[in-house]
Amino acid sequence: MKAITLPTPGDADALVLAEVPDPQPAAGEVRVKVAAAGVNRADVMQRMGHYDPPPGASAYPGLEVSGTVDALGEGVTGWSVGDEVCALLSGGGYAELVCVPAGQLLPVPSGISLEDAAALPEVVNTVWSNVFMTANLLPGQTVLIHGGSSGIGTMAIQLAREIGARVIVTAGSAAKLEACRELGAEVLVNYREQDFVEEVKAATGGAGADVILDNMGAKYLARNVEALATNGRLVVIGLQGGTKAELDLGLMLRKRAAVIATSLRARPADEKATIVAAVREHVWPLVEAGRVRPVIHSRHALADAAAAHRELEESGHIGKILLTP
Repeated sequence: MKAITLPTPGDADALVLAEVPDPQPAAGEVRVKVAAAGVNRADVMQRMGHYDPPPGASAYPGLEVSGTVDALGEGVTGWSVGDEVCALLSGGGYAELVCVPAGQLLPVPSGISLEDAAALPEVVNTVWSNVFMTANLLPGQTVLIHGGSSGIGTMAIQLAREIGARVIVTAGSAAKLEACRELGAEVLVNYREQDFVEEVKAATGGAGADVILDNMGAKYLARNVEALATNGRLVVIGLQGGTKAELDLGLMLRKRAAVIATSLRARPADEKATIVAAVREHVWPLVEAGRVRPVIHSRHALADAAAAHRELEESGHIGKILLTP
C-alpha cells in the first residue's frame, strides 16, 4: 500500500509518500480501506518530532479515518467486510489501509458521506470525553472554547449548544468568529483585539465560565483560571502556548476550581472503546438528525499531505482538513 512516512522529523516536506507493507489485523482488530483521513495538530507535532506514537501504534501519522471494512481479525464480531465506518486511531491514518481495534470503530452516520465522516472521530471523541465526560458541562452552564473555528472548536460549539449550554469562543478574525456564531456561539471574542477574561466576566455578570476548553496550555493558564467561575473546570487538551506556567493555588482554592490536562491518543484501548460507545449513544443521533455536522475546510490528495500540513500551520482554516487516498 501507499502511506505517508516520516523518515526524519522536520518541516512539511518531511512527509514522504512511500510503498510500505500492507498492515495485517491482529486479534480484535479490523482493517479499513481508507476513503479519507483527518489532519490534526497532533500530526504536525509528530512530524516535527515532538509527539511520538504510543507503544505498538503505527509509526505513520493520522488519528482518524473513514472507509470500508476490508478484513477482520480473529474474534471480531458486529462488523462485516464492506461496512462503511469511521475510526479513532493511535496512528497510521495517512495510508491506503489501516488496522484499528474494533472498539474504536463507528458506523458512518446516515446523512454524512463516506469521505466527510473522516472529519468526525478525533474531534467528536475529544470533545465528548473532555467537555462532557470529564468536565461535566450541564445545560444552562457557560463554556469558553478557545480556538472556536478549529475542527475541535466547531464541534464543541455544536455539542454545547445542543445540550443547552451558553457558548463563548475565542478566534483570531472576524470571518472565523462569524463561522462560530453561525454554529451557535453567543459571545465572540477576537483574541487579537480583546481580553477574553474581561469579555467572559462581562458576559456572565462577573461569574466566569463553568467550563473552559483550552488548546494553548501555559500561555493561557493564569488567565484561564481567572476566567473560571466558582466550581469551574479548566480542561487543557493542547500545548500550543507552551508547557510550563505558574498556577495560583490560592485563587483555585477560593474558586474551588479544577485544572485537568488530558490526551486521547495514548489512552488504553478499553478507555477509548468506552468513549467511542458513549459518542455512538449520545452524539451519533444528533449527527443523523442533522443537528450536528462536520465542518470541512479543504481536501487534499494523500500525496499532497505536505500542502495540507502547511495549510493547517497557517491557521487560516475553519473546521477540518482532509486527505483522500
